[in-house]
Amino acid sequence: MSYETAADHVSFQTIRSASTPELLRSARLEEQLSLFGRFSSTKIEEWNRNAGELQDAVMSQAAILCQRQLIEEGFGSPPAAYAFVAYGSAGRNEQTLWSDQDNGLIIGKGDGPEVKAYFYRFGVRLSQLLEQAGYPPCPGNVMTSNPLWRKSTEDWIRQLENWREQLGWEQVRYLMIAADMRHISGDSKLTGELRRTTHEIFEQDSGPEGNLAAAVLRNTIRHKAALNVLGQVITEQTGDHAGDFDVKYGLYLPLVNAVRYLAVEYGISASSTQERLARLIKLEVTPYRWLESCQNAFYTALRFRSMTSYLEEDGTLSGTGYLPQSMLKQKEIRRELREALGTVKLMYRTLQRQQRYAERKWL
Repeated sequence: MSYETAADHVSFQTIRSASTPELLRSARLEEQLSLFGRFSSTKIEEWNRNAGELQDAVMSQAAILCQRQLIEEGFGSPPAAYAFVAYGSAGRNEQTLWSDQDNGLIIGKGDGPEVKAYFYRFGVRLSQLLEQAGYPPCPGNVMTSNPLWRKSTEDWIRQLENWREQLGWEQVRYLMIAADMRHISGDSKLTGELRRTTHEIFEQDSGPEGNLAAAVLRNTIRHKAALNVLGQVITEQTGDHAGDFDVKYGLYLPLVNAVRYLAVEYGISASSTQERLARLIKLEVTPYRWLESCQNAFYTALRFRSMTSYLEEDGTLSGTGYLPQSMLKQKEIRRELREALGTVKLMYRTLQRQQRYAERKWL
């Protein structure tokens, strides 16, 4: 059985040699504090890549520890091949240093009680190990501990096809999550096979009941850029973060979702926003200047995500997701933010026109 990891080319030796959850957490903290210290002196593209490599190394080692613990406890080696995969910002390789868990398991051949029992233990234990390493649980429960995201290849395909047939808001949201899947460790062939199946499902057309691209578009335009009609940045009005700017929901997700929709529309199978934009530019599907503005807005979103205020507890960084008022008062930051939001708002006007056209088409 051939295994590889997404972090094989990375040299985080303290992380790779961590033999306990405590040592893994300590190694992660050491590496991320070092990386955090280089934030202001490193291009955001490079810094984001380094952050992703660090997270991949930690997640890969957590999977190794998980397997090792189960062997030591008498449950033996995995009875079937498996792949540990990431979703969300980890799937797009766009994590911050305080990202939470977004992951799942693909299990190879073997669907008997023994296999299911083993990977139930594996999924729950891996999620626990990641939490011990400093990754909070996913609020949406997209984790290996949830059977919805831990299935055999055959069950995964049936589940994807079921989501594809229903096309309700929740099912489309799940398909959008699945589109961001990326291999972390284990048998990469399983990940590749499921990615190909996911891509094929996205290329199918369900006719007048509502095709998938149109359904993805409906979900996409729910999150709009936080810029009002006067071109003013919309900040939080009440609560602990009154006056602060919500980077994730006000800028980052609207941009990521819009680019994902364009990738679906033009048959692009890449999982990262950066690669999706590169493919869109290469296909020349829209004017280069427009996509270049989207690319610049994306880099701004990445940078601001890691500039948001954060909390530190027992050495663990926990981001709030908000750009504080003190930063918003800085002329250059406010200019960059308005410029990025203006680009995203223009994207959404275009997408809304497409939605109106699609709705008239099926009347």
